[in-house]
Amino acid sequence: MTTALLVIDVQESFRRHPLWASVSNPQIAADVARLVEHARAVGDPVLWVLHAEPGSGGVFDPANGHVRLQEGLEPQPGEPVLVKRAHNAFTTTNLQQELTLRGIGRLRLAGIRTEQCVETTARLASDLGYEVEVVLDATATHPLSLHDGSGELSAAEVIARTAAALSGRFATITTIDEVLAS
Repeated sequence: MTTALLVIDVQESFRRHPLWASVSNPQIAADVARLVEHARAVGDPVLWVLHAEPGSGGVFDPANGHVRLQEGLEPQPGEPVLVKRAHNAFTTTNLQQELTLRGIGRLRLAGIRTEQCVETTARLASDLGYEVEVVLDATATHPLSLHDGSGELSAAEVIARTAAALSGRFATITTIDEVLAS
């Protein structure tokens, strides 16, 4: 079964956002670059996804110039860069068509935010019939406030919750070292 690496939202927009000061993995671009190098070396396709909010005036507004990959990440010719406007990478892009054209049956996910765009993409990909792997240490997020205002979950707690929710139901949870050793 052909595997593709899907890099989700590892973009400058997040580095420009005030929440970046509390991000769980500030070196995510370097971690993702290791996965990209491995994917290319073994012949796995790499697909890139960026999040945009046109007209918002914020860091995700393409007009402000931050909807671009973080430094150290560079698509090669033939590696699509898809721009989405929803949390998951499928709904507002042609990702499924790109995967079908390449005969992809398994997705390996990395990116920002673990519990948001990575998790929603994993869930939808699973529902669409793909085998899904989430490379947990190649994701990043921030602390989240509890819905009732009584406190917050640390980034580590958010990541652990996401892994627990996905594991065995929507995705296999893995690490960079496990991927590189396979």
